[in-house]
Amino acid sequence: MKRMEQTQLPLDSDRCYTALLGRDADYDGVFYVGVKTTGIFCRPTCPARKPKRENCEFFADAQAALLAAYRPCARCRPLSHPNETSDVVRRLVAAVEREPLKRWREADFDALAVHASTARRQFRKRFGMTFVEYARARRLGSAFKAIRAGERVIDAQLEARFDSPSGFRDAFARIMGAPPANRTTRALFAAWIDTPLGPMTAVADERALYLLEFVDRRGLEREIERLRQRHKAGIAPGRTAPIAQIEAELAAYFAGRSMTFKTPLARGGSPFQNAVWDTLLTIPPGETWSYAELARAVSRPRAVRAVGTANGANQLAIVIPCHRVINTSGELGGYGGGLPRKRWLIEHERRCCTAALGEEDVAEHSADERHRQAPGEELVEQLARVGETRSASDEQRAARRQRR
Repeated sequence: MKRMEQTQLPLDSDRCYTALLGRDADYDGVFYVGVKTTGIFCRPTCPARKPKRENCEFFADAQAALLAAYRPCARCRPLSHPNETSDVVRRLVAAVEREPLKRWREADFDALAVHASTARRQFRKRFGMTFVEYARARRLGSAFKAIRAGERVIDAQLEARFDSPSGFRDAFARIMGAPPANRTTRALFAAWIDTPLGPMTAVADERALYLLEFVDRRGLEREIERLRQRHKAGIAPGRTAPIAQIEAELAAYFAGRSMTFKTPLARGGSPFQNAVWDTLLTIPPGETWSYAELARAVSRPRAVRAVGTANGANQLAIVIPCHRVINTSGELGGYGGGLPRKRWLIEHERRCCTAALGEEDVAEHSADERHRQAPGEELVEQLARVGETRSASDEQRAARRQRR
């Protein structure tokens, strides 16, 4: 496959300022703005009053803003992840995970020094459901897992703290999409993962990852519903081993430590879609291909549009790198997570690969230096051996003279 010429993707100051004025969340984590009159740098979504254009300076990352002597804004906290989980939400989620079958009451909130209305408001903002709805969904997810393991429905109902069998069945069917007696329905679990480009939703079972998308992707609700229907699965809040693994691998990816993902994947595409996704995995980090090149790689050179559709149908963002495919003209094309994120991901991978190549060059240079020094060291050793041989010969001749 012929490697496409790399296209430079610099920050567009006018576009950045327009995004700043509109508080465009698509650019959160993509750039930062330094305000010359205050010495503060912010996210593009900062709620503070917007500065004049001539007082703005744009940076690709927070480190560049810090090196330019700007200090972080106290309102939008640009050094944290966009939409990072609040301390209240983290504490409550951890409490639910410690006791997933617990039924929460007012006194339980008091024990955690959290007001019930605060929990309700922050969970609705974060997850689109209240804390009580979240905890109930978690209880039902645990009950569903127990039923699939062979436990009786009545026992699972009582463990989930439901007194009424009809209430348990109704709540179960609303969240899981099937009555509790249906053991053919599978259980999937969903969790949010914070990243520098905003939170992502991960959906997995105990063995593999089914979906990984940015939470603000257009049509994500429809994707999740199609996933649930295709696998005849119920989806509830929770964490599994594949979710924990992809969270660690994403942290390494965004930190520039690794571009490799080893989390087991569960892909549900057609044979053609899977062929496209397999080919996407062969595009090296730091490179981009055109849609036409991708079509040729799957032996369908005339199916450029179909290849683009399969590329857009990928539900495992970043892991299957659909962001590495751009237009033949060098323009970015499309991306479900938003073009600012696509631009950032391409630039991030190029920076990481350039840094890795630089380290390899240094290592090769050191090896060459050692190789050049080796002949000199070898000559010193040879001269030392010659000297030892001559000394031994002189001693032998002296001994023969003494005997005569």
